[in-house]
Amino acid sequence: MEEIDLAIPRSILDSLPEDEATAPDMERALEGYQQRVNSQIAAAADDAEVASEALDLVEHLESRAERYDEFIPELRAWGQSPIYAIAWRNFCVAVIDQLYEHADLGDRLDRERNYRIADDGIRMNRD
Repeated sequence: MEEIDLAIPRSILDSLPEDEATAPDMERALEGYQQRVNSQIAAAADDAEVASEALDLVEHLESRAERYDEFIPELRAWGQSPIYAIAWRNFCVAVIDQLYEHADLGDRLDRERNYRIADDGIRMNRD
């Protein structure tokens, strides 16, 4: 499987105030995620192992995106700008999208997610 190359969409970086350290924090987080996936690609015996580890990352990012999304109305209710919560939520979603768009990884992520659902004992009942 080919290594993955992740990037922060320009629209997210442009939405941030220029005097903040959020952009470098996002870049460090992105580097960590990319390194995590690429080290799995290099070390894994097969693509199924890579998909399993990558899906763990996707689920982590989905959880973080949901958490940031929950902050947005709360921040607005307190009269504060939700721009950082919105930017981090969009960052998480963008990384997930890039993982699914990867030529070798996208289909395998779907298969791994379906496997986990079936493995957990949740099955559709067809009558």
